[in-house]
Amino acid sequence: MELIDLKAELRQDTGKGKARTLRRNKRLPAIVYGSKMDNIMLSLDTVEFDTIIRENGMQGVFIKLVVDGDDKTSKTVMLKEVQMDVFQKEYLHVDMHEIDLDTKVTVSVPVRVVGESKGVIEERGVLQMVRRELEVLCKPADVPDDIPIDISALEIGDAVHVEEINLDENIEIPHDVDFTVLTIVPPTAEEEVEEDEDLLDEEGVEGEDGAEDEESSESGDDASEEAAKE
Repeated sequence: MELIDLKAELRQDTGKGKARTLRRNKRLPAIVYGSKMDNIMLSLDTVEFDTIIRENGMQGVFIKLVVDGDDKTSKTVMLKEVQMDVFQKEYLHVDMHEIDLDTKVTVSVPVRVVGESKGVIEERGVLQMVRRELEVLCKPADVPDDIPIDISALEIGDAVHVEEINLDENIEIPHDVDFTVLTIVPPTAEEEVEEDEDLLDEEGVEGEDGAEDEESSESGDDASEEAAKE
């Protein structure tokens, strides 16, 4: 587990107006809470926070939060929620949870596919990801960067279920149901539809050409009849 340093300042004033003022000044309203502490209202440097998110994402991020107030204190926290505007461009508020390094936490970890499936290479099958992230339960120091799944031997119809994933003995996936993580499915119906559309396009072109020929023939017949009358 990597701890990322982040500075914060205590804030006393709350409310939408104060929060807007903070954001105009490139500060981000935040709160830290925990089972053994009172909630702490903070503000963060928006640019510094954005850099952390861009480099590490929002899932499974552990932070060494240095709070600058009457006396400087540090807390180990993890991101719980990042609120953004409707356009997903501006940060509005950040929730962080204080953690105990000796206590297990639940974290979402991305699934990483390893290898190429036989069913995809030889039978034109399609890899279908049912779960791109899995929740794991472990101590912060044991949180993996990702969960690798080797799909090399999978053929069409094969699937990988959560109980088949081998993790470190210190890590568990807290689910009662053995759900599917990924599967190899037959070639999609979209390919068949595209082929049918191609055939229809070809037939349509031929039909138009035929119609034009028929119109030309009819015009020629009409001209012949007029000439005969004259």
